[in-house]
Amino acid sequence: MKLTRREFLMSTGALAMGGVLIKIGLDLSPSVAFAEALKTRYSEESTTICPYCGVGCGLIVSSINRKVINVEGDPDHPINEGALCCKGQSLYQVANSDRRLDKVLYRAPMSTEWEEKSWEWAIDRIAMNIKKTRDAHFIKKDKKGRVVNRVEAIAGLGGAALDNEECYLYGKLARAMGVVYLEHQARI
Repeated sequence: MKLTRREFLMSTGALAMGGVLIKIGLDLSPSVAFAEALKTRYSEESTTICPYCGVGCGLIVSSINRKVINVEGDPDHPINEGALCCKGQSLYQVANSDRRLDKVLYRAPMSTEWEEKSWEWAIDRIAMNIKKTRDAHFIKKDKKGRVVNRVEAIAGLGGAALDNEECYLYGKLARAMGVVYLEHQARI
């Protein structure tokens, strides 16, 4: 039977601290199991990927009523094995900051005031602007008369929080629209 990293740590009394195993010599598994039960008794856990850099560290996010109560490294994730940098460790603060925007704010051209808009309005507006820009700047043929079917007025930049499948779909969509300036944060 293969044990997960978490099961191994709990069964041996070892603790994971910053990705380094520290063997204490005492059997801490009952205490660790008790603390684990208290921490997650009423919460819902989900896994995700850290959005900061291109490494792709795995996270476990605990929430109650859709409010984040804890973020920690996923000990079963093959990349970080439970370790997190200071940015990954601070994600709890980002999720619960009173300065975090949770509404769409729009400032019209030449305006000095921000307006609150719905998500439906914002998504429709983005789609409309993309289509308008693509239609206005679409190049069917280059100067030599060769068919190129591209648009050079739109660029795409992928982020580290996207997994391979999402990057693939995003790339396919951008190429289907004729975008040639397509890049990813991990390559920059």
